[in-house]
Amino acid sequence: MIELHELTKRYGSKLAVDRLSFAIPPGVVTGFLGPNGAGKSTTMRMILDLDRPTSGRVTIDGKRYAQLREPVKYIGALLEAKAVHPGRTAYNHLLWLAQSNGIPTRRVDEVLGLVGLHDVARKRSGGFSLGMGQRLGIAAALLGDPQILMFDEPVNGLDPEGILWVRNLMKRLASEGRTVFVSSHLMSEMALTADHLVVIGRGKLLADLPMTEFIDRNSRSVVRVRTPQPEQLLDALAEQDIVPERAEDGSLEVVGGDAARIGELAAAAGVTLHELSPQRASLEQAFMQMTAESVEYQAGGEGGGATEPTTGPPAAWGADWQQPWGAKKKQKES
Repeated sequence: MIELHELTKRYGSKLAVDRLSFAIPPGVVTGFLGPNGAGKSTTMRMILDLDRPTSGRVTIDGKRYAQLREPVKYIGALLEAKAVHPGRTAYNHLLWLAQSNGIPTRRVDEVLGLVGLHDVARKRSGGFSLGMGQRLGIAAALLGDPQILMFDEPVNGLDPEGILWVRNLMKRLASEGRTVFVSSHLMSEMALTADHLVVIGRGKLLADLPMTEFIDRNSRSVVRVRTPQPEQLLDALAEQDIVPERAEDGSLEVVGGDAARIGELAAAAGVTLHELSPQRASLEQAFMQMTAESVEYQAGGEGGGATEPTTGPPAAWGADWQQPWGAKKKQKES
């Protein structure tokens, strides 16, 4: 289990993470959500000792990351998919990671096959698409067969088949009792993948709840009703002190209503119904509701938006050497 205790990080006058405390348990997929600039990447870097907290601490089964004897075999992470030397082949990239961490060479072929890169294993990673780079990063995270996995935007650049594969992979890893912690801006995908949510805004903890409870707490339940006899239905509902709202399409919406009771009232009044459906808010709607006051970087209208500054230093050992190749245009996964 990963535990954060009053974790705080400042970059000069910028407070990136503000006294975060939460736990990431094994056996479930924990989603990590927050607006841009909320401090998600900084938090994940501090878990891995890539950034040193200003105060507070992170423990992994009671130990700091630096105290783990074989960290790659304990916790695998994908924080930056392109943090690979472009001149190395996929195979050699994984091979040096394996040899430098005491991992059997046979494991390289195993993870290449697992992520679908076996046929391009001998090709240089500099020619990989963004999606292929993501697959290679996931392979590196899985190399040590760790009990804890951390992924930052793991489906970025993947095609639909790849997204489905990542979703099923994370669910399978969690079902094996592993700890799976994933950050993503794709709400629709997170809704299908995560069992539990941790939400932060401006570096502060906003929520630490199961997925269903998070949606229920941060959205309103509505029963949608369509009928060719709206006035009769309104009268029947008014007798029970139920006052629906009229939607733009002419339907009626009963906030917090019970679909069965509304159906019974309509039947008793002889009202024909064309639709009677409970509407459950999406994760995106609940997320937007909760984080409305925590969005730090908002568009300014008519295309003029604020640009998000970097909240911390570049990724460890990736930004400096990667600069000569960084301007290369990213391609879509074919």
